[in-house]
Amino acid sequence: MARLPFDDEHAPLYSVGQVAAMLDVEQAFLRRLDDFDVVRPARSSGGQRRYSRHEIGDVQNAIALVGEGMTLVAVRRIFELQQQVDELRAELARERARRSGEDAPG
Repeated sequence: MARLPFDDEHAPLYSVGQVAAMLDVEQAFLRRLDDFDVVRPARSSGGQRRYSRHEIGDVQNAIALVGEGMTLVAVRRIFELQQQVDELRAELARERARRSGEDAPG
């Protein structure tokens, strides 16, 4: 069965207006997240922002952090550090898998 765009959490399907309505935030807030490189949605051929479900989750996380008093610069840095942690965890998992393969009797 073919995958449809809405099956892909990274497919850019939602407009600024749709995301603003979903999350009950101002469109200007979403534009500021983009301007501050916190959440950078894809652009349509006409230049309009298009958000994926994954990016909407990032916006939700940003809203929570701003609600706790973080600036957008701080939120961007938190997201960058989280990305680094995720990459290191994946690297560690690969290394552990490689080592366990070496330890297996052959």
